[in-house]
Amino acid sequence: MSSNWTSPSAIRAQLLRLWDSGRLLEAHVNGDSIFPWTLKLRQPGTSTLGEQFDEVRRWIRQLDEGSKSHKGHGYAIAWRDINHRQLGRNRMPASVVVADEADALRLIGKVAEKQRFEQLSALTLQAFPILAGWIARRPMLLLEHAPAWERIVLILQWFVAHPRPQRYLRELDIPGVDSKFIETRKALLAELLDQLMPPEAIDMQAIGARQFEARYGLLSKPALIRFRLLDARHHIGGLSDLSVPVAQFAALRTTVKRVFITENEINGLAFPEVADSMVIFGGGYGVDRLGDVHWLADSEVIYWGDIDTHGFAILDRLREYLPHARSMLMDITTLEAHRLLWGSEEQHKRHAGNLTRLTDEEQALFHMLRDNTLGECVRMEQERLGFHWVRSAILNIA
Repeated sequence: MSSNWTSPSAIRAQLLRLWDSGRLLEAHVNGDSIFPWTLKLRQPGTSTLGEQFDEVRRWIRQLDEGSKSHKGHGYAIAWRDINHRQLGRNRMPASVVVADEADALRLIGKVAEKQRFEQLSALTLQAFPILAGWIARRPMLLLEHAPAWERIVLILQWFVAHPRPQRYLRELDIPGVDSKFIETRKALLAELLDQLMPPEAIDMQAIGARQFEARYGLLSKPALIRFRLLDARHHIGGLSDLSVPVAQFAALRTTVKRVFITENEINGLAFPEVADSMVIFGGGYGVDRLGDVHWLADSEVIYWGDIDTHGFAILDRLREYLPHARSMLMDITTLEAHRLLWGSEEQHKRHAGNLTRLTDEEQALFHMLRDNTLGECVRMEQERLGFHWVRSAILNIA
């Protein structure tokens, strides 16, 4: 039998694709009717009938035995009579049709799932009629989360009743729900909450699962700034290496005059003692958080980053908040002196844009790196620099 002719399993596969697309459930939610549904039917041509008559007859019998007339549910076959010059009058399938949803669901074994969908959609719409459109667009997502859906509805009800609650996830008392449950379903919850919450209860600038808390007014783990005090006279209660929330760092009462910023942790730990100074362990593009530390405006600020396109991009961003910040060990002399230790940036991750806050010398070196003037994707990571070179640069500044 030719594999190109439509078999009962191929018919079932067509209906499964209809189910998997969500169209069948979407029609149910919208009150639309997509039945009777005519299926694609690939069948033998007239010439084949004479050449492979026994195979054609077996195909017809198999198709008929899988139909509603034999099984009591499923697809129905519409027949047509043909006159063949050798074989005479014969009956051939003209089309295959599924009359209604019930026949389709039984044929593909989805009756129970459809019933579960109806229960969950009814539960949802009773609480939030406005979600009818979402359910119609995303019916398979609802089914995917069926085991947890009742708890999801409880979470939505809680947020609607407590907009922008200013609490940690751990503090939410919702029956059967813990913070891990919400953590693993942030993307889904965000889709739904965006439909339900008033605009003033959503921070539209906070996007993605990582900013779920900010978007809906929850408290999140505070960003920490780690710093070392490089002069024993400025230690705080005998402590020299501290990590504190940004707000506390911004309120810090210190008389240090000079602040170094370095990206590499070991460099921060190995930083030599320098009078009236501290070193901040940088956070890459997280230097934005230093914009709220207003006392830095009255301090000498020195930034030490990698000599690569992103090192200069971070320096450029830092100067948005601290325009007086200087760079250290990010110059052509340092780069050339360590040629044997050069590495390379990943081509597709390099910063290829323009930077507007660099000095003329910094800008020239950035362009050399960006444009591959010195070689392909050249990079000099700060931890590769000879430490005698580093110590000398630091002490020259001090």
